[in-house]
Amino acid sequence: MTTFEVIALIVSGVFVGFINTLAGGGTIISLSLFMFMGLPADIANGTNRIAVILQNVTSVATFRQQKLLDTRKALWLALPTVIGSIIGAQLSVQIDEATFRKAIAVVMLMMIFFIVTKPDKWLKGQVKLQEMKVSPLQMMIFFAIGIYGGFVQVGVGYFLLAGIVLGAGYDLVRANAIKVFIVLLYTIFALAIFIINDKVNWQYGLVHSIGNIIGAFVASRYAISWGAGFIRWFIIVIIFITSADLFGIIDIRGMVNF
Repeated sequence: MTTFEVIALIVSGVFVGFINTLAGGGTIISLSLFMFMGLPADIANGTNRIAVILQNVTSVATFRQQKLLDTRKALWLALPTVIGSIIGAQLSVQIDEATFRKAIAVVMLMMIFFIVTKPDKWLKGQVKLQEMKVSPLQMMIFFAIGIYGGFVQVGVGYFLLAGIVLGAGYDLVRANAIKVFIVLLYTIFALAIFIINDKVNWQYGLVHSIGNIIGAFVASRYAISWGAGFIRWFIIVIIFITSADLFGIIDIRGMVNF
């Protein structure tokens, strides 16, 4: 591995860790860089999980330190997500990638509508929903999110935030704390599947993780001081950028490839 590759992996990792902690979609940078550096798509997908785990270990520890993580509710929501992620990681069926990418973009843009038109649900939280037990419907939704996360990972943070904010009633700051906890748990199982199938490049994954840890720490450390309002607009901007890439309007991979 050259010095340039090490620097590229670490610097990009800082951005990925920051974006993934506060919103989601940063994984598209990781996958693009890994493939540019010569990894096949399936190995890039598996290798990325190393950084995802380490960035979320950092975020969870920081959120817990600030007493922002509702561990009990997070565990209940994580259970179906973990089960779904195992199934998703084992999926081998071929899909139309172009159609799939556009479908993700449409869902992301729909999220912007809810964030803009119903800001109170995203900024203030709903105590009554927080106190309610996890319903069978929520279990099914998070199971489906888990399948997607285990299979692809890109943009899973948006779906988790929507489920946690709109379904469980948390504001964006506390929802992010639960999100990173869930991602940490299910990614451990998903990574195991990729390891068993020899789809992980440890050298690239561990070096990339250095930057991810830094970015995740900064984002989770200052999330409470920035507040839900800042995170709300940060998510809107990132969704627009990610959706533009998914629709082919811009080319993030080309930007990463210099």
